[in-house]
Amino acid sequence: MRRRTLIAAILGFFSQWNGIGVVTYYLSLVLNTIGITAAKDQVLINGLLQLFNFAAAVFAGALMVDRFGRQRLFLLATSGLCLSYVAWTALTSYFIRSHDEAAGRAVVAFIFIAFFFYDVAWTPLPQAYTIEIFHFLTRSRGLTTALTSSYIGLISAQLINPVGLAALGWKYYVVFCCILACLVVVIYFLFPETKGRSLEQITELFEGRSVSVDAEEIISKGKAGIVYEIETRNKV
Repeated sequence: MRRRTLIAAILGFFSQWNGIGVVTYYLSLVLNTIGITAAKDQVLINGLLQLFNFAAAVFAGALMVDRFGRQRLFLLATSGLCLSYVAWTALTSYFIRSHDEAAGRAVVAFIFIAFFFYDVAWTPLPQAYTIEIFHFLTRSRGLTTALTSSYIGLISAQLINPVGLAALGWKYYVVFCCILACLVVVIYFLFPETKGRSLEQITELFEGRSVSVDAEEIISKGKAGIVYEIETRNKV
């Protein structure tokens, strides 16, 4: 139960602290940094980005989740997001020194690439994976944990990100490069793969024992007794 709760908290909090919020809320500042200051250009990029996000989340994310699996998709998306952020940071640094317009355009391309990796996993999976790893009796608590940690992450990001951007400028991106690299390691060791498993098999992944019961137990103890016993087992 503790491991599942920790996973839910990580998913909620880092859905807000994976670097995408910097672009979502401060896109104009990011574009100003790479020399794209015209309002019409910023509005066009923002509009195209929203359409791209919708298509990536609905079509690519929905198609990839059962093909790659949950953990593998999280690893792929977070690793891709991390590498995109590293390239984005390096190109921004180069643009600041050289004012090369090609570097600025490359940053825009990597913003779209970063959003693709975010959209295919971090848009659809945090809630879906949380619901999947908790069994029926504790699912509401697990989802509440994920949502609460998400709101905590959102509020803290709104307070910290503008201060970080104002104080460090593009160097603040390095913080998210480090966060994403650590997050890849956490996902690899902490998140189990649940693709193709029943709810009972998922419970065995976390607890090492099944909560399924056979017909003889139901007849001998009654439904109420079975539910009580299952609930007691999972509180241990």
